[in-house]
Amino acid sequence: MAQLYYKYGTMNSGKSFEIIKVAHNYEEQDKPVMIFSPAIDDRSGADVVGSRVGFSRPAISVDAGTNMYDIVKTRLADVTLKRVYCVLVDEAQFLSKAHVLQLTQIVDELGVPVMAFGLKNDFQNQLFEGSYNLLVYADKIEEIKTICWYCDRKATMVIRLRDGVPVNEGEQIQIGGNEDYKPVCRRCYHASFQ
Repeated sequence: MAQLYYKYGTMNSGKSFEIIKVAHNYEEQDKPVMIFSPAIDDRSGADVVGSRVGFSRPAISVDAGTNMYDIVKTRLADVTLKRVYCVLVDEAQFLSKAHVLQLTQIVDELGVPVMAFGLKNDFQNQLFEGSYNLLVYADKIEEIKTICWYCDRKATMVIRLRDGVPVNEGEQIQIGGNEDYKPVCRRCYHASFQ
């Protein structure tokens, strides 16, 4: 039975690498997958899911006008192609509520499992729209763990840096990597602003 999975973690927890690994495992068994990634995150290039360890995969770009349900339904209707065994979504925190509802349709109406990977909370510890709706609609929720940048505790938050200094003001969405964000535990998060 198909389900919607939401796998969340802080920066540097290996979410994109996990997508690439899951895709490889399916495809090694000759079971095609479809990978989606929000257009706003183009750090690895347009239409690409890339991990910090150097692996990347092509992806279908998602913007405000994209209907992932229609794309998957059209793909499934093409009898010249093998069926899709799983849909994978990178940076799912950037999805809209409408996109998350499309993922539920893929699961419920098309019978295809969906695994969405992303951040849960932003640098101010607020939920992203996509994260909030995935927490509401997902059948299964799993945390991908990593350690704090500054100590050995589990990282549950992220600090945004500007010129190496922690900041807690600004737009919710600012695309960046290790130079802009660090995964941290709650204690180190609060200590960084004292």
